[in-house]
Amino acid sequence: MIIQAFLRWAETAGAADRAKAARALAAAYFRLRSDDPQKQAALHAMIHLLDDPSSAVRFALSESLAEEPSAPRAVILALAEDQPDIACPVITFSPVLTDMDLVDIAGRGSSMTRGLIAARPELGRGVAAAIAEIGDTAEAVILLENDSAELSRYVLKRLAERHARSCEVRNLLLDREDLPAEARDVLVREISRALAGSLLVQATLSAPRIAYLTEEAATLATLRLVGNALSDEIPLLVQTMREDGRLTSAFLMHALCSGRIEFFAAAITDLSGLDDRRVRSIMATGRRHAIRALYEACGLSREISEVFVEATSLWREKVREFHGSGEGIFDALIERYPRTVDTYTSINELLDIVESLQRQEYRDMARAYADQTAYAA
Repeated sequence: MIIQAFLRWAETAGAADRAKAARALAAAYFRLRSDDPQKQAALHAMIHLLDDPSSAVRFALSESLAEEPSAPRAVILALAEDQPDIACPVITFSPVLTDMDLVDIAGRGSSMTRGLIAARPELGRGVAAAIAEIGDTAEAVILLENDSAELSRYVLKRLAERHARSCEVRNLLLDREDLPAEARDVLVREISRALAGSLLVQATLSAPRIAYLTEEAATLATLRLVGNALSDEIPLLVQTMREDGRLTSAFLMHALCSGRIEFFAAAITDLSGLDDRRVRSIMATGRRHAIRALYEACGLSREISEVFVEATSLWREKVREFHGSGEGIFDALIERYPRTVDTYTSINELLDIVESLQRQEYRDMARAYADQTAYAA
């Protein structure tokens, strides 16, 4: 009877009084026992308030129910799909909402609603993936700033792929220690494109020179990334590079000559389709014809595969000398395959590119050393 009286009173009461009554109604609902008939009546009254024309009344109800684990699910779901200011307490804090509920709300809601979901404490992996897939840049920033959100490798890569042009998103991603190598690779390439499109660069350099420098810078950055990648990151990085057409013979040769064997072996495994253990076994102990067959299975020509066989033999020698850095392999290849100005071969082109990459990498290392020395001083 008390609830019926409340409903009659609500028809004539002002919005401020109805908001106070909504809070009182919510408090009464939680105090009543589950077998008390008045509890069901209180639930009906709260459902009635969902249609209240005053947003203040619906916000009071949302705020009163938001953190209660025993709040009525029907009311919580309705409030979560109300206008964003009313939905905010419920979306942010309600333990009643499941990850599936949040994914559905994100799909149907506005950008502001998705932003509220992205800021939710302890946000689950599946919900974060949904935001990463359909959210705009502002939502991506909120998600990355949510330190308690569970962001998987897939989510971080997807954010990099969709929002790499945003400087704020790039910075937030690059600041993360758990950023996977394949996501970092996406960002590095985007930064190269951004530099190429800079008005200052375009006013200073010719278009061919810009294209050459940015491609070279991106390749060197990828090589550095390859050297620092964790073992479990390398296969995904290899797959990304293969899909982008960046696993060139020159890149692979440079990886081998510079001692990036984990990456090189993973790339050969991916390209050949053979088992990883089989590939490593052939590289480490196989005879020359087996090694050549392995490289030709990756799509290398007979002429180029012979150079890779020779480089592999040189790498084995370095390993036996307990010096697996790859230092000296390229110089030995130059002696084995001398180049002349008037002779064009695919081997010469391959070694020219690798030498250019090595030269630039050494220069970068020298600059980094000089910068560290200057900083220390």
